Amino acid sequence: MSFYAFICVSYKPLSSFRKVVFLVLKGNLQHIHPISQKGGENLKLIAVTNNMYPVHDLASKIIQIHDVVDFVHIREKSKSSSELLTLLNLLRDNKVPINKIVMNDRLDVALLTNLINIHLPTHGHPVKLVKEQYPTLNVGRSVHSVEEAISSEKNLANYVIYGHCFETNCKKGLRPNGIDQLTEIKKVLTIPVYAIGGIAPDHLPILKECQVDGIAVMSGIFSSENPRDAALKYMERCTSNL
Repeated sequence: MSFYAFICVSYKPLSSFRKVVFLVLKGNLQHIHPISQKGGENLKLIAVTNNMYPVHDLASKIIQIHDVVDFVHIREKSKSSSELLTLLNLLRDNKVPINKIVMNDRLDVALLTNLINIHLPTHGHPVKLVKEQYPTLNVGRSVHSVEEAISSEKNLANYVIYGHCFETNCKKGLRPNGIDQLTEIKKVLTIPVYAIGGIAPDHLPILKECQVDGIAVMSGIFSSENPRDAALKYMERCTSNL
């Protein structure tokens, strides 16, 4: 069923004036739980891009998997603002729900394109400053310890991603942080906690024992010959009782 939805987003930018943006959307309503909502019995699945593909190839892969995963985390450190804007336009044109997109680090791009999810790396903008200036954004933070996780929640983060949990080619030579701290983080935080780093489908049972809210997967999906099939395997494990 087609519809028109009028959404009012109010925020205070770094300059002194306030701006109100009205978005007019037309399409089919899709019920998507926000990234800041806990996972419940089923783990949420975040597909993280790996900065390995040209814009159009990357867009094609995201379009293939967007209806399988819960979120697509765009982590393209080498791409320019222009390339990221082109990517987001391609995704919009191909009906990828914009509230499924998480922009890594690039707050400027997120604001220009009315994204609602921004993820800040450890070295990125202060979470508290971003939340105070743009309170409607869902802001996540990468963490590597219990202390960093506690600090992130105190500074108004909506969720954290903890890693890296297992050995991964993305962090060659670096010892994994393991999952012991992940269990402790889940005990002390009230916001959602996601696991990342070398996660294979077979790791899902032990991660469920840690009671994480979801997983973030990069190479396991985007380095696969068939990203959609790979995403389906992960989602099957995320939603199964095994």
